[in-house]
Amino acid sequence: MAKYTHIQEAAYEANMQLPKLGLVLFTFGNVSVADRTLGVFAIKPSGVPYTALKPDDIVIVDFEGEKVAGKLRPSSDTKTHAVLYKHWEKIGGIVHTHSTYATAWAQAQRDIPNYGTTHADHTVADIPCAPPMSDEMIQGDYEYETGFQIMNCFKEKGLSYEEVEMILVGNHAPFTWGKDGHKAVYNAAVLEEVARMAFLTEQINPQAPRLKDALIKKHFERKHGPHSYYGQ
Repeated sequence: MAKYTHIQEAAYEANMQLPKLGLVLFTFGNVSVADRTLGVFAIKPSGVPYTALKPDDIVIVDFEGEKVAGKLRPSSDTKTHAVLYKHWEKIGGIVHTHSTYATAWAQAQRDIPNYGTTHADHTVADIPCAPPMSDEMIQGDYEYETGFQIMNCFKEKGLSYEEVEMILVGNHAPFTWGKDGHKAVYNAAVLEEVARMAFLTEQINPQAPRLKDALIKKHFERKHGPHSYYGQ
């Protein structure tokens, strides 16, 4: 297990951020962190409360979803993580939560509209909601098919996983990802806050206008564009 210690520790630290950020209750979420050189990822064990979690509890799994090392069973969402790592080769961390506001939008089967500059600071697109899974997929290998449910949504909407690092799975809950576990957790927190803001916006004004394109472009590019000037 020694050669996996670095990703076990990274996955442990990332998982422990979820309750601190108010993104999970009980055992409602998981984070994984990949090492592409080794061809594996580290993921939270299934059903272990965060209060009891230890770094050496973290399970090592390959990109086919098979356990490589660890004493415990990996998260029930492991196959979803494995599919995304296998097909989206530039991601190094994945987060799944059932955070309140993002999950509410997923249950409503709605994309989160881009209403303001907080949203635009992170993505120019609406945050997509994948359609509910078909009966055939549900009756198959459910967690494995969830990975394809996510990828199919991106393909159908013409989105890039490198540009939009978050999704709502219809009637289920959010997934986010990034270059590493830290960025994936950051994206999960951003998604929850943007979901909360969008909900409140529609409560205050059900006919609230979407953010205009010029402001979307300005706010995204000042942080991420070729001439970005946000930060040090």
